[in-house]
Amino acid sequence: MTYNLLTVDPVSPEIVALALSGCLGIAVGDVDVADSDGDPDLRNWDAPVSCEYRAVQGDVAWSLDVYAQEHVADQPPESDLAAGFAKAAMTTVLFPAEEAPPSAYWAVTPEGVLTRARLELSDDEPPLYAITAVEAPVPQLPGATVTRFAEIVREQRPDTPVAWAFVESVEKVRQAASGLARLSLDDGTGSPVWTAKGNLVAWERVITQMESGWAPSGWYPAGLYRERLESRDELAGIGAHLPRDVTELLDGAVGQLDGRFAAATEDDPAGSLRRELPGGSAEQTPLGWWWHRRPNPAPWEQACPLPGSVVKSKEINR
Repeated sequence: MTYNLLTVDPVSPEIVALALSGCLGIAVGDVDVADSDGDPDLRNWDAPVSCEYRAVQGDVAWSLDVYAQEHVADQPPESDLAAGFAKAAMTTVLFPAEEAPPSAYWAVTPEGVLTRARLELSDDEPPLYAITAVEAPVPQLPGATVTRFAEIVREQRPDTPVAWAFVESVEKVRQAASGLARLSLDDGTGSPVWTAKGNLVAWERVITQMESGWAPSGWYPAGLYRERLESRDELAGIGAHLPRDVTELLDGAVGQLDGRFAAATEDDPAGSLRRELPGGSAEQTPLGWWWHRRPNPAPWEQACPLPGSVVKSKEINR
């Protein structure tokens, strides 16, 4: 298994070997630690665990590429290894997150505080590593802005079984149709069927995350919430452009999701929700009833993790 770590402080090869041996449950002598630009003839290529290190510039000091061979019995998730290494080496450690943005990282402190971190590389050669933001304060990163990462929430894609059941049902209808009827079920980009699928997925995602308490981030951007309500608007009008049997399937799927949405929200007779969402005005009067219900508490008002809070690695969405 391969692990990719970045350390805020430089760590001696001896400390690297000691930390990795403890994290992976092997003897210190079974860890080969070497400079990535060093003499390959000096390496122990048969070592159960190998680690190549190189110095980098900016807010981090070392980049570590760790490889544990298959016969190493204890191979923890990268989050656990990073936390153990941070504690043993007494430095904050970064490791890449699962989400698509290349700047998406996690940071874990020697005390076990785990938080999102935004790591950006300059265009210099060699590049400068800048940790520009974190979601909870990190003492070793005083220059990083403490903020929420909306781009991370956008990347989260919870399962959407209702939407996929609709997709499968539409495909069955398409296979059974012929001629012009089959043409009306085209799901190419921009087609009514394609639009229905996409908006149904978006609507189910926000409901699923609402039901989970907005896991895994614990909050939700107000702008993204508005977009999800607008997806529901699209679902309300798309039926007129679909074949009748597909419209019936869509109505059934939307009905299931609407029931869950209603159960997870409360009436908003004063229209306070519309004043909180960007991109609109309180004077606008959306017709859909979903605009007149709100989650309580509003997920964009919820606080970031408390400074000094210890977050378990199992809470990482990986």
